[in-house]
This record gives sequence, C-alpha cells and structure tokens, in this order.
Amino acid sequence: MTTDTLNSAATPRLAVPTRVLLGCGAVAGPLFVLLIAAQALTRDGFDAARHPLSMLSLGEHGWIQTVNFLVSGVLVLASAAGLRRVLAPGSAGRAWGTALIAVYGASLVWAGVFPTDPMDGFPAGTPAGAGEVSWHGMLHNLAPVGMGLALSAACLVFARRFAREGRRGWTIYSVAAVAVYLVLGLAAFPAGEYRLMLAGGAAIWTWAAMLSLTFLIEPGNDRRSS
Repeated sequence: MTTDTLNSAATPRLAVPTRVLLGCGAVAGPLFVLLIAAQALTRDGFDAARHPLSMLSLGEHGWIQTVNFLVSGVLVLASAAGLRRVLAPGSAGRAWGTALIAVYGASLVWAGVFPTDPMDGFPAGTPAGAGEVSWHGMLHNLAPVGMGLALSAACLVFARRFAREGRRGWTIYSVAAVAVYLVLGLAAFPAGEYRLMLAGGAAIWTWAAMLSLTFLIEPGNDRRSS
C-alpha cells in the first residue's frame, strides 16, 4: 500500500502531493494554449496562418515561448507522475497511459531546448521561403511528431479504459480529441493554414489537462482496473 489515501476504499481522498501533481497537469494545457494565443496576437510579423507556433520562440521576445515549452513540459511530466499514483497497478491506463503522457511532456521540453529555424519572413529581416534547416531545427522537428503520436495513443488508451468503465462521455471525448487533432493537422498543410494545426493541437492538449482534472476531482473512480 502506498502513502496515497486513495488506496483505501473507505477514504477515497488524494494525498496532497498527488493533488499537486494532477493540478500541474490541469493547468498545463490551458497555460500553453493561452500563452501561444497571446503571443500570436501581439508579436510583430508573426502570422499564425503562415508560421508554425514554434517560431514564436525566435526573435527578441522568443524567450517567452521557450519558457512556455519548458514550463508546460515540466507540468505535464508532473501530471504523468500524479496519474501513475492514482491509477490501479497493472491497468492499461497506468502502464501505457502515463508513459505516453510523459513522452508528451518530454517532447515539450525538447521543443524548448532545441529551437526551430527562422523562415518565411519571421523574425523580421528573415528572407521569404523555407530557409536553411540547422541541426537544432532538425532536432526540434522531432518534438511535434513525438508529441502528436504520444498524445494520440494516450487518448486511445484512456478511451479503452473509460469504455470498460461505462463512461460514454469520456470515451467519446477521448476518441474525438484524436480525430479533431488528426483531421485539422492533416488539413493544415494542403490548405497552407497553420491555424488549423493550432486548433487541432489545442483540442488534444486540453484533453490531457481535463484528464488530470477529472482524476483530481473524482478520486472515488480512480482505482478501477482496465
């Protein structure tokens, strides 16, 4: 038996450290999205339709997005630890779900450590077009791939768990988050519209935040095996 009081059916209350870890996950997604939106609206020369969100980490105020990547990543990693504390040992959610959430968090940190490259007129003075790809730009490009694959898989792992528990709303939400992310993300490239990718990302990032929030406020349902 761990230190979590959640392990006791008679006292379904989370220990304070676990509540803090899950709370980190609950704020990570909204914080990440809101800071991106604020920057996209205020950064001179940044066009959310033409420029990927990672480019916000470039230029004079690029440190804001770099910190956003790093802080949000650490918060997500904390939430993975919190989820591992509340999910039943041996369950798919605990074994695979938490690992996939951790990959998502690590990918955010990776994106902050290895910045992307200037392109298409941003930051100011950058020539139009794709430009050259640096070694750190190539490493940065691994981050959205790892993030997207990990979160998509995590959604499906938890969809299976929720389906077994009979939680239809969460099952549909988990599957829909993946569908929205993939459809909008794939549509962004032929449309030349990166705001579609941002909207798809927001759907799946907020899903992860809601997942942590749900296990934070519903401790009585957390020990079901899946």
